[in-house]
Amino acid sequence: MFFDCTFIVALQNRFVQMRTRMAHLPFQKSLETFDFSFQPSIDEKRIKDLATLRFVEHQENLIFLGPPGVGKSHLAVALAHEALRRRYTVYFVTAHDLVQSLQLAHQNHTIKQRMRTYTKPDLLIIDEIGYRKMDDTAAHFFFQIVSERYEKGSIILTSNKSFGSWGEIFGDSVLATAILDRLLHHSSTINIKGESYRIKEKKKAGFFKPEPAEEKEVSE
Repeated sequence: MFFDCTFIVALQNRFVQMRTRMAHLPFQKSLETFDFSFQPSIDEKRIKDLATLRFVEHQENLIFLGPPGVGKSHLAVALAHEALRRRYTVYFVTAHDLVQSLQLAHQNHTIKQRMRTYTKPDLLIIDEIGYRKMDDTAAHFFFQIVSERYEKGSIILTSNKSFGSWGEIFGDSVLATAILDRLLHHSSTINIKGESYRIKEKKKAGFFKPEPAEEKEVSE
């Protein structure tokens, strides 16, 4: 019995490891290592509720908005690991890599196969939307991905831009509205306000030193 249980656990671990490699996650992060005390704008209870993955079960979306370095990607990857442990299929891609892969597939006439990479998983994570503007072709295929996944599969997005600025990202306010209409219909949005973790660490290391106070002029 002990051998059988050990074998089953080992088999499950190998399965999760294989799915993790296929998910292309950029790093290992967990919710346990997230410093909620440093980002008080985040409701820890709400994040733990999201970790139940009911939003994935119900094919809903999750969007993290906030400036660079506040933990958006950490939370997205941590939730991805939770999904993998519960045997959901996951795929992670940055917005930059997504655009490049779509453009290349369009040129090579393999766009249908590439689109399946982004439409098939239970959970698709698109990280760092907003750092670069998409051209017309990429924006068109992005809309197709969102449309095909609508009410069929969950998406986690991270962005440093507010929704009002998404017209600039996609180069077309009408297209941006159509994308947001589908994304936000069944979704949760987490707005993160605060300082960058990386800047915090640099401050600890002494890279940011307070400027000396200006000396007051002594009147004669």
